Amino acid sequence: MGLVGNVGKPDCARVVAAAARLIRQAGRRVATDAATERLLHGTAEVYPDSAALARNVDLLLVCGGDGTMLRTAREIAGLATPMLGINIGGLGFLTAVSSRQLPDALQRVWSGRFTFERRTLLEAEASHAGRRFRCRALNDVVISHGSESRLIDLDVTINGDPVTCYRGDGLVISSPTGSTAYSLAAGGAIVLPTAEVLALTPICPHTLSNRPLILNHSARIEVKVLTQRPPAVLSADGEPVTELVAGDRVRIRRSRHTVRLMHLTGSSFFEALRSKLHWRGTTL
Repeated sequence: MGLVGNVGKPDCARVVAAAARLIRQAGRRVATDAATERLLHGTAEVYPDSAALARNVDLLLVCGGDGTMLRTAREIAGLATPMLGINIGGLGFLTAVSSRQLPDALQRVWSGRFTFERRTLLEAEASHAGRRFRCRALNDVVISHGSESRLIDLDVTINGDPVTCYRGDGLVISSPTGSTAYSLAAGGAIVLPTAEVLALTPICPHTLSNRPLILNHSARIEVKVLTQRPPAVLSADGEPVTELVAGDRVRIRRSRHTVRLMHLTGSSFFEALRSKLHWRGTTL
């Protein structure tokens, strides 16, 4: 079993050490990537990165938060090895198990009480200053204003058909997994993570007629930047990719690669909504 940890989190060393101990007690081998191995002081098999680790284990335990899950998902995209997220603090919508539940969670894994779920990734390609940039995202691709808090104009075409020019703080193009992240905060719909759709959500649009769009998962989205100043910023899962200026274009589509997440029996997307987003409802 592979262990990947966010070494920047104060409690990560404790959780990774506990996971390694439980794995060994079950008679199974422990392997890590090079960064996480420093937390175990040379007591595990070591591979140079998450992708190499995933090729040599049957499950990745990812200890951290949603950011750690997103990074690992991008690194192992296209590989069949599933991930099980162990949450260390924070909201942890992608991390299915609290660190306090780790012993019980591993017992359920050993006894086969789990299912797998494939999650769609996005791919984006952009051109800027004569260079081409490519990136993948599990949650979302975002085009937004940079450090200057000013409106930007973005012209959107879908499958070659002109849609509209969005004027505002930017656009979020999200996968179903990312519907509960930035897209939700910007007013987008909550989408089941297994739905075969993409979502386009404007960020603070400067007109009441601009609304979020739900698109078929085969949609090919092209965004052209119309504003020279301030420069826009392209990011993938919150990681900056490049600046964009007037005339630059970004093409976004569903990736042919997916990732597999492990879900323990008894857990569900709606249970996560109720517990993590405090979705209770009320009566008038």
